[in-house]
This record gives sequence, structure tokens and C-alpha cells, in this order.
Amino acid sequence: MPERKAQAVWQRGLKDGEGSVKLGSGVFEGPYSFKTRFEETPGTNPEELIAAAHAGCFSMALAAGLEKAGHKPERVETTATVHLAREGEGFRISRIDLHTTARIPGLDEMVFREQADNAKSNCPVSKALAAVPIHLDARLVK
Repeated sequence: MPERKAQAVWQRGLKDGEGSVKLGSGVFEGPYSFKTRFEETPGTNPEELIAAAHAGCFSMALAAGLEKAGHKPERVETTATVHLAREGEGFRISRIDLHTTARIPGLDEMVFREQADNAKSNCPVSKALAAVPIHLDARLVK
């Protein structure tokens, strides 16, 4: 199976420092800092990258499960929101919200819900993040 890599470099202290992240594939490289993580300054942060990974993984897992069940989706769109909360002197990811909409011709709501719940539990990123509560809002659109 393939191995995926990313690299991060950080320079200086926490609040005055800055860093960069680079995906192993080379398709993304960008800055991150205290301000991009805890404020609204442009740039990325670890939680945003986790959100992107989770949204992508969940969407693919849902499409795969639906197709395996005989229901090929036209479109699956997922937004993941990673919540960062203060815990004592530090921080933790307190919850992840997955909001997905899917267009699958001829599929009933109950089958869709079963497939969405299965994807939430079994996509590799969900499994890796099992210590974090994951909430799912899945909607079938016509």
C-alpha cells in the first residue's frame, strides 16, 4: 500500500514564529503561524489540513459504499469542521462535524443514512481520529 508524507518546518517561538507545510506530492505548500491557527490570518493550520483530509476521505468512502451497494452517486460534497478547544494549559480537538450532501438517483433515505453512517465509522481518517467525537449531518438531495 502507498505511504503518504508531508513536511512541516517551524522557526522561532510559538507566538512570534512561523512555519510552512508541504505535501509530499508537491500539490500544496503554504505558510502557517500562531495567527493562522488561532486567529483569522490567511494561511493554513494543522486543523484545517485535518478537516480537508477527513472531508476527502469520508466523501470517497461514502461513494465507494454506495457504489458497492448498487447506487452510483452523481455527487458527494462534504465539509468537515474541526473544533479546537482550550484544555488546561493547552488545546485539543474537541469534535469534528461532517456536513455532506449527496445526489444519488433512485436512492431512498434509509439506505443513504446507513451508507453515510458506515462511511463515518470506517473511512481511514475517521478511524485514525476515533478519540474525537465525530458528528454527521448527511442529506440526500434530489
